[in-house]
Amino acid sequence: MTTDTTLTAEQILTAAEDALRRFGPAKATVVDVARTLGVSHSSVYRHFPSKAALREAVTQRWLDQAHFQLAFISTEPGPAEERLHRWLVTLFAAKRKKALDDPELFATYRTLVEENSRTVGANIDTLVDQIAQIVQDGMEKKDFKLAHILTTARAVFDATAHFHHPAYASEWSDPQVDERFEAVWTLILNGLRAK
Repeated sequence: MTTDTTLTAEQILTAAEDALRRFGPAKATVVDVARTLGVSHSSVYRHFPSKAALREAVTQRWLDQAHFQLAFISTEPGPAEERLHRWLVTLFAAKRKKALDDPELFATYRTLVEENSRTVGANIDTLVDQIAQIVQDGMEKKDFKLAHILTTARAVFDATAHFHHPAYASEWSDPQVDERFEAVWTLILNGLRAK
């Protein structure tokens, strides 16, 4: 049992994930979260002013966890080609792990993503900016041909959507999915490389 004075936002988010996993996004309530923590629902509302705010925070937490390593890859030294490949592989692996290891929570995540388009939109902007950083490095080193950086980065993100967008999660366990990913990567790389 948690007391109101020691209750943290992180504890609430963990309990919210548990409630969402057990009851699904349509039935999970703030009362369920509070009950898990052994506190009143008003204690939860002290940290999150509404159910929508709590669900948005859960969504942001999932996105942050799935994309934790990507920021490091986008800024580390090394050839842009290798970094971009590793960045895309890491994104795909993180999404696939969440989808295959915890399908109930991933289904909930998909629902919350649809509800929280502003949170997801901001997250996509961050991911595209990370790709843009790698693309810019490649252009500056003349490994990638010159082009509009953000447009190119968004095109790379969109071209690989099959391997990170939740709508395609049912296909990520296909034995050929890694081969298909590498084929798309080769096509992207050939388009990026300076002649």
